[in-house]
Amino acid sequence: MGILNGLKVLDFSTLLPGPFATMMLADMGAKVIKVESPDRVDLTKHLEPMDGEVSALFGQLQRSKRSLALDLKQAEAREVIYQLVREYDIVVEQFRPGVMEKLGIGYEKLKEINPRVIYCSITGYGQTGPLRNRAGHDNNYLALSGAASYSARKNEPPVPAGIQIADLAGGSLPSVIGILSAVYHREKTGEGQYIDISMTDAVFSLNAMYGTGYLAGGREPEPESEMLNGGSFYDYYETLDHRYLSVGSLEPQFQAKLCQLIGDSNLVKLSSSQKLEEQDAFKRILAEAIKQKSFEEWLTILGDGFDGCVEPVLKFSEAVNHPQIQERNLVVSVPKLQGGSQKQIAFPIKFSTQPAEYQFTGVKTGTHSEEILKEAGFDSHAIEALADRGIFGRQIKK
Repeated sequence: MGILNGLKVLDFSTLLPGPFATMMLADMGAKVIKVESPDRVDLTKHLEPMDGEVSALFGQLQRSKRSLALDLKQAEAREVIYQLVREYDIVVEQFRPGVMEKLGIGYEKLKEINPRVIYCSITGYGQTGPLRNRAGHDNNYLALSGAASYSARKNEPPVPAGIQIADLAGGSLPSVIGILSAVYHREKTGEGQYIDISMTDAVFSLNAMYGTGYLAGGREPEPESEMLNGGSFYDYYETLDHRYLSVGSLEPQFQAKLCQLIGDSNLVKLSSSQKLEEQDAFKRILAEAIKQKSFEEWLTILGDGFDGCVEPVLKFSEAVNHPQIQERNLVVSVPKLQGGSQKQIAFPIKFSTQPAEYQFTGVKTGTHSEEILKEAGFDSHAIEALADRGIFGRQIKK
C-alpha cells in the first residue's frame, strides 16, 4: 500500500497542472477517480505519439486513475457527484472561477454534503483579482510574474522553456503541498479546507533569488546580468562539435578545479573577480577552452572522477540511459489494462517503507463508470436509467 492509502480524490482537471498533481497523489497510493466529460476534448489525450487509443502523455498523466464519464451539465450527473463526495473527500478542479458553482458542485455545495471536504482549485491567476477570469498558458504566467524578463540573453527575447515551469512548479507541486497540508490540518481538527492555487502567484514566489534584491534595494534583475542567469561564468558552453557543457563551479574549491580542467590554475583570481569586465574575460577564456574538444572528449574527461560542477547537456534520449538515472529507477514499466505495458517517468520521491505504486496507464473516457457507480450504491437498473438519459455519453450502453 502507498503512503497515502485511504485518501480518495475526485479529479475534474484536464491538460497538465491538475492531472500531474493527482498523478503524484495516485503514485503515493491515493485512490483517484478521473471525472471526464464524455464530449469535451482534452488535448493531452490526442498528442503524438499515440499508444493505443490515448497518447503516451495521457497514459502517464492518468496512470492509476479510474475514469468516470459524466455530463456535468445534467442534474442527474450532479447527484452522482453528491453521492461520491460523501466518500471521495478531496476534490481537484481546474476550471475558470465560478464554473464549478454554475455546475452545482462548487466548494460551498459540496461542503454542505461533506464538511471534511478538501477542495483545491487550480487557475492561472487565482479566484480574485482583475485577471481572475482571463485565459492563459505557461508562458503568460511566467511573463506576468517578472521571471521571463530576465530569463534571456542581453538584447534578445526571453527563451521558451523546454519544461512547463508555471504549470508544474507553479500549479501541480503547490497543489500537492496544499492538499497534503490540508489533510494534516483535517486530521488534527476535523475541518475541511478550500485551497486557491494561482499559477502566477506560485511562479511569482519563485523570484526568490533576485526579487528580494528589488524589494529590499530597488535593484531590477536584468538579462544576463545576475550570478545565475549568465552574468557570471555560471552558464552553458559550446563544444567543438556544437554540443554543450553546463558550468556551475561557483564555490572557490570548484573554481580551482575548473581552472585546472581548462589547463591554467592561475585563472582562479580572474574567475572569482566581482568586476563585470573580468568575469566577461574569464567567460571568453572558458568558452574558447571548452570549444577545443568534442563532446565525447569532454565526457571522457568529466567521467574520470572530475568533481567540479561541470556536466554535459544531455539529450533526453541520453538522459534516459545515464547510469545515474538508471540507478535511481526513474523509468518504470506501467501495465496497460488491455495488455502489455508502457514505459513512463517514475515518481521521483523515494520512501523507505512505502514506495510509489503504478497500477495501470491512463484509460479511455468512462472505462470504469459502471464499476464506480456500483461501488457508490447505484444498482444496475439505476445505472441503466442514467445511461438512457445520456449522462455517461456513449460509455455505458444498455
